[in-house]
Amino acid sequence: MAQKMSLNLKQSQSLMMTPQLQQAIKLLTLTHLEMTNVIAKEMVENPMLEEMGGESSREEVMANNKETQEKSSDDFSGPDIIDNSKDNFEWDKYVDSFNSTSSTPHTKEIKTKDDAPNYENMVSRGKNLQEHLEWQLKMEHLTEEEWKFANLIIHNLNDEGYLEENIEELMGQVELNRDDALELLSMIQNLDPVGCASSSLQECLMVQAKALEAPVPLVNLLIKNHLDDLIKKDYKAIEKALGVEIEMVKDAEMILHSFNPKPGRLISPEETQYVVPDVYIKEIGGEFQVRLNDEGVPRLKVSTLYKNLIKKGKAAGEDTEASDYIQDKLRAAVWLIKSIENRQKTIEKVANAIVRNQPEFFKKGASALKPMILKDIANEIGVSESTVSRVTKGKYMYTPLGTFELKYFFNAGIGGKNGGIDIASESLKLKIKELIDNEDKKRPLSDQKIADLLSRSDIKVARRTVAKYRESMNLLPSSKRKEK
Repeated sequence: MAQKMSLNLKQSQSLMMTPQLQQAIKLLTLTHLEMTNVIAKEMVENPMLEEMGGESSREEVMANNKETQEKSSDDFSGPDIIDNSKDNFEWDKYVDSFNSTSSTPHTKEIKTKDDAPNYENMVSRGKNLQEHLEWQLKMEHLTEEEWKFANLIIHNLNDEGYLEENIEELMGQVELNRDDALELLSMIQNLDPVGCASSSLQECLMVQAKALEAPVPLVNLLIKNHLDDLIKKDYKAIEKALGVEIEMVKDAEMILHSFNPKPGRLISPEETQYVVPDVYIKEIGGEFQVRLNDEGVPRLKVSTLYKNLIKKGKAAGEDTEASDYIQDKLRAAVWLIKSIENRQKTIEKVANAIVRNQPEFFKKGASALKPMILKDIANEIGVSESTVSRVTKGKYMYTPLGTFELKYFFNAGIGGKNGGIDIASESLKLKIKELIDNEDKKRPLSDQKIADLLSRSDIKVARRTVAKYRESMNLLPSSKRKEK
């Protein structure tokens, strides 16, 4: 049977991820510091880019602002006058059309250094736990074999300071008698921070108890025999077993609370990370105003020198390899300027929308946070949800209440589906914590009782929802919060 062949034409649309669009999306996801680094790198590599300095007239800046404001925040289609054909490329129009800046001020208010939080410009790397302990041991007169054993111990500690290897196995790797090895272990445990190189929580606390200037025998007894009772707050069981008054037990417990169950955390190997806000919120005349952080973002324009060289080259009828190179660099410069401008405008739009939708938060704090999702802001400012998602990740807002990541303000509503009012998850956490903080410690609130109390305020959530948020805040269940 013969097969019949036919030719069918089908027209369809598809989104092409051009290099320019990829660059625009990438800039949108970068933090403030990352973006300034990218700009600095591009200025070194692209001779067409130059920073607007003091020589720029006010008229030039105003003209550039007017031009860039005519472009929408997600317009990444590129200038219409670009023609992929070299022969039809209109150099004069192309150069004259794009002399825009990337970061001219977006607000009328002039920013001073006093408005921004102070940050240290240089951060030195601190010693990690192993280096800190080794430094202290160098002051002791250890033999080569003792140093070997000490290093085995120190380099088998986890970040919390606990010894992860069996001490007996480590002793088998060196030629030290048992008493000397245990004495060296005790020496390391009493270095700063006290309690490191312990094999268990009980041992760690006991080392710290023995290091007290004035020994408290009751503390030692509590660590040895009654840690579980303390966790359950069963003071009567301790009183009965030890024959001491409950007040004395509580005094000893206060001493225990001063110990650190994770001493290794006191020596952090991580460098301090400083956050640079992308947006500042200031209250002016009773209203909250949004200002973009343009510090460190140079105002870019196409180099006047190269513009003139392009025009002279065209007048002379030159069409060389150098012209192709300059054309590519000119395209890249224009797209970088547009992408930076679009990034700043989009962040500003999102920040303004957050302030409009969360006005009570900036007055009362997290307890007044309203449910808000990405779609709400996307629909309001006319962009896609993915754009809002990129803007909120890694971008920070400096407010009178502190510095928050933009995504902090987005919370799904809870409770509305059960006939009550919607409440943001962060607000629900605070309400649960407030109820637990103010409860009767002898009759703590169960998760169901907390849910019932919340329902009186029309916040209708299930018991398991209360349990989930309580656990996320590392709060114990009622059975373990009860003081007996």
